[in-house]
Amino acid sequence: MIKLMLVDDHAIVRQGLRQVLGERPGLRVAAEASSGQEAIDLARKTPLDIVILDIGMPGRGGLDLLRDFKELKPSLSVIIFSMYPEEQYAIRCFKDGASAYVCKDSPPDELLRAIHAVAQGRRYITPSIGERMAGLVLDSNSRPLHELLSDRELHVLLRIGAGKRVTEIAEELALSPKTVSTYRTRILHKLGMKNSAQLIKYVMQEGLA
Repeated sequence: MIKLMLVDDHAIVRQGLRQVLGERPGLRVAAEASSGQEAIDLARKTPLDIVILDIGMPGRGGLDLLRDFKELKPSLSVIIFSMYPEEQYAIRCFKDGASAYVCKDSPPDELLRAIHAVAQGRRYITPSIGERMAGLVLDSNSRPLHELLSDRELHVLLRIGAGKRVTEIAEELALSPKTVSTYRTRILHKLGMKNSAQLIKYVMQEGLA
């Protein structure tokens, strides 16, 4: 029996996953969490094989939680289940220890294939991610500029690219507006840009929106 934990701040997403996964033999949803701290607390006391983790969690985000899980239980496998396209986060997640990256708009069978592959001790890598990873290995100079950003800076960049104001970003990420502004300044410096309009254009050109 493969024991799963669902980590997503949206109850309707967890409910949908529970219905899909609960119908499959050999799978059991052993725990659910709507916040990062709740997930870590449950992982400490619940026997688990795989965590299905939303990367867009408020506050301490999914990338931070991914590292927390791998530090807490190195043998625990983590599948990132995200609304963000693979281009934005997949490679970064694999580098941080994820075993699979599945987009939320994928067919249910995609997630099931990932679960069974991961349960067998393998990574589940889609063809598009595989091609991208191979390209980065073969040509290190082809790395996009946003690969220079920290996880939190990338979170902020994507929200700037979506046209969100500093106050909106601060609320979503549980940060102060001043902190978000500091991140924005760092992003501009790292990407060699001057204003938010250029950042928005970059996000669109790189297919990150």
